[in-house]
Amino acid sequence: MAVKIGELARRTAVSERSLRYYEEQGLLVSERTAGGHRVYAEAAVARVIRIQELLAAGLGTALIAQVLPCMRDDDGGPAADASPRLVAMLAAERARIDRMMADLARSREVLDDVIATASHG
Repeated sequence: MAVKIGELARRTAVSERSLRYYEEQGLLVSERTAGGHRVYAEAAVARVIRIQELLAAGLGTALIAQVLPCMRDDDGGPAADASPRLVAMLAAERARIDRMMADLARSREVLDDVIATASHG
């Protein structure tokens, strides 16, 4: 079933502008109707959600373009093998996220101390 860009935007809570950008970056593929309108395969909904998750994790679109082929599609298609270089890049990203999480945990502890002190004063 074909999904028009407006419907894909609504179903994924992603702007049409972002969807066009994803397409420019090679992250998303559309077909064109006779009238020149973009239409996407139903699997594009899961693909856009996956792109959003990877962006939220801090990955850039260039890295996402390398990662997407290595992820199993919802249609059960085979995933490509990641190169050792890509695996190393992803491990570095994971380490960066771990550092950010540790920093946030320390910040939360400081706030907890401030709240506890303020509550007793």
